[in-house]
Amino acid sequence: MNVTIAPKISKSYLLVVVFLMLVLPALSAIIEYIFYSPKTFFIPLSGKWFLFWGVGVRLFTAGLKQAINPAFTAKTIFHLESSEALLIVKELGLANICLGLVAIISIFCPTWRMASAFAGGLYFGLAGLMHIIKKPIGPDEQLALVSDVFMFAVMAVYMISYHRYLNS
Repeated sequence: MNVTIAPKISKSYLLVVVFLMLVLPALSAIIEYIFYSPKTFFIPLSGKWFLFWGVGVRLFTAGLKQAINPAFTAKTIFHLESSEALLIVKELGLANICLGLVAIISIFCPTWRMASAFAGGLYFGLAGLMHIIKKPIGPDEQLALVSDVFMFAVMAVYMISYHRYLNS
């Protein structure tokens, strides 16, 4: 297999990941806490927004990109040159669209949040584990590893704190 590694990280990919998985969730949680729910325990409140942005919008947009342009994911994340891999990446994109939509809709349907956090968090955890096992060989793949493990941890903390918050 002939692997071409990007010499530096894709700036657009970095911006999307940082904004969808850190900046927008934190900003949304702070705004809601200050202006709408100052008496709410902050971790479950912020978890809702990390679920919406970090799992929902992130997976939905990634899924759209994978379904429309599977070559980007195949080449820059998985370092696959074969056109046969594109169909598999498209199917991954459809799964990401579905997981992402459930997390997006959970902002309006609170009863969906724990199931969505579980499925999305588990997905990110397993994807991160796969990156660890494979050993990232490029900066975009390293970013995917870090962001996957980060979102897995955030969803785990969200689920645990939400459960404790309800039972306190």
